[in-house]
Amino acid sequence: MGIGVVFLALVLLVLLNPRAEFILGGGLVNLGIRLQDRLSSYDFVHDDSITPEQIWEELERQNELAGGMRGLFPRTPRHPVVAVLACMDGRIDVSELVGDTRHYYYVVRTAGSVLSPAEQDMLELAVLNGVKVLVLTTHSDCAAEAAAADPELREKFPALISLMDERAKRVQEFMDRPTIRDRIAEGSLLIKHARIDTTTDRLVVEVRHHDAH
Repeated sequence: MGIGVVFLALVLLVLLNPRAEFILGGGLVNLGIRLQDRLSSYDFVHDDSITPEQIWEELERQNELAGGMRGLFPRTPRHPVVAVLACMDGRIDVSELVGDTRHYYYVVRTAGSVLSPAEQDMLELAVLNGVKVLVLTTHSDCAAEAAAADPELREKFPALISLMDERAKRVQEFMDRPTIRDRIAEGSLLIKHARIDTTTDRLVVEVRHHDAH
């Protein structure tokens, strides 16, 4: 009886308090991630005996399951107000990064978080379509950064290294675009630079001159 009362009280708290509902939802998402993460015996990705075809078949099964769940529990359509530039490193989970599974985020993922002209166009278009916050990230233990610091790898991957060498320049080009510059000046756009701790998905904000406001 006591457990039932506590459970009912928790349900009422969630129903009456949007903040409590948000926190509970985030907790359940993280619980699901941890439940899958512990299944090392089901870790087909790191089993060297499994063929690419078998991996693809497993991916298809997982997609079918995920698609079926989404059909049972449709997502609410929302327009993103935040855009995140992140490295393609698989350890970075943007849902965990922001603690939010709703569709308030555009996510642009590139090798080494390089903001090439195409991504610059994409993010500027996102700003024109209503994005108010841009988060430009790098991360710890980045393979692209390590390659840029290794003489042998610099020769092996010249295209990637060229982009990495120009990463700061490309960010500045983006900041100097008239639309971006004007919206920052008028206070309708906020840009944050942050480094992700890959082991915890915590954002460590880096203060730049345009972040002061």
